Amino acid sequence: MERDTLVRLENVELTLDSDVILRDATFSLLSGEFVYVIGRVGSGKSSLLRALYAELPVAGGQASIMGYDLHGISLRDTAGLRRRLGIVFQDFQLLTDRTVRRNLEFVLRATGWKNPDDIDRRITETLRQTGIPDKAERMPHELSGGEQQRVAIARALLNMPAIILADEPTGNLDPETGRHIVGLLHDICRSGTAVVMTTHNYDLVRRYPARVVKCEDGRLTSLEAPIESANIITP
Repeated sequence: MERDTLVRLENVELTLDSDVILRDATFSLLSGEFVYVIGRVGSGKSSLLRALYAELPVAGGQASIMGYDLHGISLRDTAGLRRRLGIVFQDFQLLTDRTVRRNLEFVLRATGWKNPDDIDRRITETLRQTGIPDKAERMPHELSGGEQQRVAIARALLNMPAIILADEPTGNLDPETGRHIVGLLHDICRSGTAVVMTTHNYDLVRRYPARVVKCEDGRLTSLEAPIESANIITP
């Protein structure tokens, strides 16, 4: 079955404070596809994701995501786009003054959910999907780092996004926990959600193979060969 193209960037330029971060960047993402974006710290990986969720303006080229033109995207359209995306950060970004359930409920109500039964049902579904069905009444500080990241992934899944953008989601986790988180993201991808994950942990890329795009010297390059020692860059 032919898959839809969710993201299309052609000869895109990204700048920050007059510095060019990426130039002539070309990238596409199909529905249900998993893509790693690798590269050194500061190479532009996170900036690419920020452009995709319309936090960093696109300076040149053609850029669209799920039908939204990223050039000069309006605040209204930005809000609409972000409701169709799930975003996972390295530092979890949970609200520390409320339980897991209240964290997730906050997001649902903020994005238009009103029926309490529907809200409870969706929270239960996402916690089960992310492997933490018994953590709903815990406070974030009562959870391990891996559990907090699972909550963050559950939060990203709440509105059944077409794409999850995961920015170094294992960066604050020990190696074994990181492997579990990447395995979870691959499971989510197999259920039909596309995933773009930035990382400089090439062991994870080898363990859980998928398409790889490399950020280096201001450019994006697709890697056709598997990640081996010759491809590894020191962060």
